[in-house]
Amino acid sequence: MKNNWSREELILALYWYCTKIPFSKIKYTKPEIIELANLVSRSPSAAAFKLVNFARLDPALQARGVKGMSRGSKAEEPVWNEFYGNWNELAYSAEKIIAERMGSSVEKISGIQTKDLPKDGKERLALVKVRVNQEFFRKTVRLSYQNKCCITGISNLELLVASHIKPWSKDLKQAANPENGLYLNALHDKAFDKGLISLSDDLRIILSPVLIKKKKDEWIKKYFLPYSGKEIIKPVRFMPNSEFLEYHRNKIFINS
Repeated sequence: MKNNWSREELILALYWYCTKIPFSKIKYTKPEIIELANLVSRSPSAAAFKLVNFARLDPALQARGVKGMSRGSKAEEPVWNEFYGNWNELAYSAEKIIAERMGSSVEKISGIQTKDLPKDGKERLALVKVRVNQEFFRKTVRLSYQNKCCITGISNLELLVASHIKPWSKDLKQAANPENGLYLNALHDKAFDKGLISLSDDLRIILSPVLIKKKKDEWIKKYFLPYSGKEIIKPVRFMPNSEFLEYHRNKIFINS
């Protein structure tokens, strides 16, 4: 019987939990679970059990009455407490561990663009971390919203974007935070970015007066007016943070 999970293995399990597979689909037969099992040299059943055990610590699942493996190991708690809310560190730490175990580099494992990066040095490392975090954000937000636009329900991935509520350029520490994300189609992503739409704290869509003044325009009638006041499709985890929503309404949304 293999020994207890190491800290590195637990970091990988948490990373998988956030980016690879929703709670409802955690099964030992799933390719994502088998991939993790191979990486940590454990059985798929053990890998699936570990991800389910993390669920008991997830506030989003707790709010829905999902308890996970409440009688399971408590080894996950220190890692969860260390990295939950510290997403920048989780993303890079996990990708670094994966790269080391696969005898590769973080750049290759994460699939980030490197052509425009310096060849080496601190500047390259800093930029690599930023891009790893961006990829973590994209994967986590997409998974949280189950591959669907939270306004329209569109599920064509080529048309969807992981959008920051508070721009990452304004708060780099929150760049990888999935609670700072929405999954939107390209049109509504652009409208959100430009302050033409926003969200209330109860996640209802607010239209800017700029759009309302043009309510007779066919494209406004078709693509914006039907959603005014409607609640978005909520994520299964990582609910939008009210502080970020307030920032967007106060600093970006055009309210006059």
